[in-house]
Amino acid sequence: MKAITYRRYGGPEVLEYGDVREPKVGPDTVLVKVTAAAVNPVDWKARAGYLDSVLEAVFPVIPGWDVAGVVERTGPAVTEFAAGDEVIGYVREDFLSRGTFAEYVAAPLRTLARKPRNLTFTQAAGIPLAGLTAYQTLVKALKVAEGDTVLVHAAAGGVGSLAVQLARHLGARVIGTASERNHEYLRSLGAEPITYGDGLRDRVRTLAPGGVHAVFDSVGGEALTESVPLLAPGGRLASIADQAVLALGGRYVFCRPDPNDLQDLTDIAERGALGVEVSSVFPLEKTADAHRLNEEGHTRGKIVVTVG
Repeated sequence: MKAITYRRYGGPEVLEYGDVREPKVGPDTVLVKVTAAAVNPVDWKARAGYLDSVLEAVFPVIPGWDVAGVVERTGPAVTEFAAGDEVIGYVREDFLSRGTFAEYVAAPLRTLARKPRNLTFTQAAGIPLAGLTAYQTLVKALKVAEGDTVLVHAAAGGVGSLAVQLARHLGARVIGTASERNHEYLRSLGAEPITYGDGLRDRVRTLAPGGVHAVFDSVGGEALTESVPLLAPGGRLASIADQAVLALGGRYVFCRPDPNDLQDLTDIAERGALGVEVSSVFPLEKTADAHRLNEEGHTRGKIVVTVG
């Protein structure tokens, strides 16, 4: 099969397009014919070697954790899916090797859920990692409930835009930070946009004089520390970007594969409460260009690679 691989850590130039062996299908594994795979910041960070202290790399590595595609066949222990089923997956294992930027991926059963019927494969590919990150932060770490006011940092990004929609689905009021050019987009998602930078505290307090009930941080650093004084009494703080949140009394979230959470996201999408903004699409052989664009850090919504 055709796939993207890298044989050593480095920049986008280490990514190669070529033939590799089709993956084997274990007892609890589903072979998925990949239609689309979304690019996430963790993809280029892993490629650059930033995750080497926690994830073993078995070279050559096929990058990618997000997938939308069609079940080709299943392992003998799998009863949940059958050939022809349309699925999405957050195909993260505890090592780097068998990723989703390929014509096929062998996905552990625990990483998959049914694809939302109302989304294209390209849109659906943007849900798994970003959606699970937003869902697990809002529902499990921050316990957002109806009537809460939630501050979402980087609200126009891949994770942030899904967090805005999910928080609104939970009945919360959302204030979202973003550059001026993305304010109308945030309004379309149901958020009240504000700009980054000097005066952030005053802008938030103008909208929420009593403070916010929860802060969803996906930036870290100053954005995180500036958020603490904005919390209402009993307010909750969580970050997906900076473990310094722990010293501030908050929660650090690194999302995990969970088929039940992923199915919840599919259900929410099918109710029309969760959509995916796809900003750029690249063919598989141009994955290096997709990585370069993602590394610039200014993408609205998701960058997606299509296969076939």
